[in-house]
Amino acid sequence: MQTHDVTIVGAGPAGIAASLQLRRFGVDFICLERGEVGGLLRNANLVENYPGFPQGISGPSLVRLMREHLRSLDIQPINESVESITYQDGLFYLVTDAAEARSRYLVIASGTCPRKFTNIDIPAALSVRVLYDVYPLANVANQQIVIVGAGDAAFDYALNLTPRNQVTIINRGQRTRCLPLLWQRVSCQPRIAYLDQSQIKKLEETSMGRLGLVFASPTGEHRVEVDYLIGALGRDPQVSFLPVEFVAAAGNLEDCGLLHWIGDVKNGMERQTAIAVGDGLRAAMKIYTRLREARR
Repeated sequence: MQTHDVTIVGAGPAGIAASLQLRRFGVDFICLERGEVGGLLRNANLVENYPGFPQGISGPSLVRLMREHLRSLDIQPINESVESITYQDGLFYLVTDAAEARSRYLVIASGTCPRKFTNIDIPAALSVRVLYDVYPLANVANQQIVIVGAGDAAFDYALNLTPRNQVTIINRGQRTRCLPLLWQRVSCQPRIAYLDQSQIKKLEETSMGRLGLVFASPTGEHRVEVDYLIGALGRDPQVSFLPVEFVAAAGNLEDCGLLHWIGDVKNGMERQTAIAVGDGLRAAMKIYTRLREARR
């Protein structure tokens, strides 16, 4: 079992930034990522508040640039899923789906997980057509897609899909929670429909394997056939891999400078790429300072 100075859990923008800075410092580290590099940035239609891109840049394009930056410094995130973390005798012990590792410092950049539909039954045969992220549909065309939600994510997902698909946003309430700018852009898109005060009641499989979607609205109950359903219902910190006892002791480890939470896993409503990158840089710099002082 190898012992590293630092282990980073997650390779979204925060984990990437921490990795880049630690490599610049010459610190021994590994970065673990259970999925694809980039995190939720892969969902973003247009990132407009990241410095250096005056016309904005799509999330996938920014992810590609971040991947190139990692490769330029010979950084390769390890594709393993962390299953458990404990701390004892001055070291973090990590168990993944493929190996075990020890680390003196731990950086958790695990991001968030989506809130899923709980008020409707989803037949097993339809589960592949019910999603909570938009990037799996990046290459689909001529599809009928329904998005449930009223926040930034729902409207951004719609804009992402609308050039080649017909999209309907369903909001169970009357008010939207998205940026006015997103509402304005969606309103100008003829291939995006918006329904408020509407709620899905039932999902059925059609004879063609599509989704039969039954929803209630102020005008009554309706049934439509669609190809995909996306839930943009909000997100929660992704900490399911952490034992309860570890979470309980996390405060002391943070106070000692041994544990750092960075990016969306801790930022709540302030989930922005630039903030996540800053988190990663700050954590790496703090760790490097402690390592340098300890080795004097």
